[in-house]
Amino acid sequence: MELGIVTFLTDYGISPVELGRATEERGFDALFLTEHTHIPASRVSPWPGGPELPTRYSHTFDPFVALGAIAAVTSRIALGTGVSLVAQHDPIVLAKTVASLDRIAAGRFELGVGPGWNAEEMAHHGVDPARRTARMLEHLEAMRAIWTADEAEFHGRFVDFSPIWSWPKPMRVPPVLIGGGGPTVLDRVLSHGDGWIPLRVPVDELAAFAERIAELRRRAADAGRGDLPVTLYGAARTPEAVASYAAAGVDRLLFELTDPGPDAAGATLAELDTLADLRP
Repeated sequence: MELGIVTFLTDYGISPVELGRATEERGFDALFLTEHTHIPASRVSPWPGGPELPTRYSHTFDPFVALGAIAAVTSRIALGTGVSLVAQHDPIVLAKTVASLDRIAAGRFELGVGPGWNAEEMAHHGVDPARRTARMLEHLEAMRAIWTADEAEFHGRFVDFSPIWSWPKPMRVPPVLIGGGGPTVLDRVLSHGDGWIPLRVPVDELAAFAERIAELRRRAADAGRGDLPVTLYGAARTPEAVASYAAAGVDRLLFELTDPGPDAAGATLAELDTLADLRP
């Protein structure tokens, strides 16, 4: 099982380049970055994580720009989004961004995606929150068309364009990891994904989670999809937990870094040292 890092990379924390180098130097297998284009000041949508939204949500780097910088100073680790809110992006623009990043990263980029939770953020982008999942899936279809066809066109409910030319193409079609843990998420993984990225599964819920992983693999085999790996966002941080996740069938763990506050790069590096000790 692989071990990686996921974080809200902020303008007041460790720099992208320093984090990328430190992650690779410590032997981790992956580095994923979160995404919010902005945070509406209204605060109407409740944060799923608690009553008060942490400061880091409104201070995140654009993950694609930051990962481009990280790609230039690393050579081995997988780089990804955990997760990108693709429904809030123009799919033609995002397809070029992802392809450019994958070229810079020499084929190491993975696109983790999710529909998002902040209705006001979506509305600012002209996205109907009730249709965000359908829009996300259609954007993925349009982007794949651009990545794979020399002269791509797409005609859908939310996206419509006549034949276009768009280069560069990615080194490979980036694996799409579908985020979420709801009752229908495996349907989306099978229809539009190359893997699953569920969020923060506690160790005491691993028995049920292992059953879902087994279900995904059965259904993938029945559909001729082959292996659909599972990357867990926000893993518990003990050797026992790591072993339990592996036994449940998880392919990769992403440990979420804490937010040490302003000017605390040293604390982040120390945290990486501690997490590196969890490697088998």
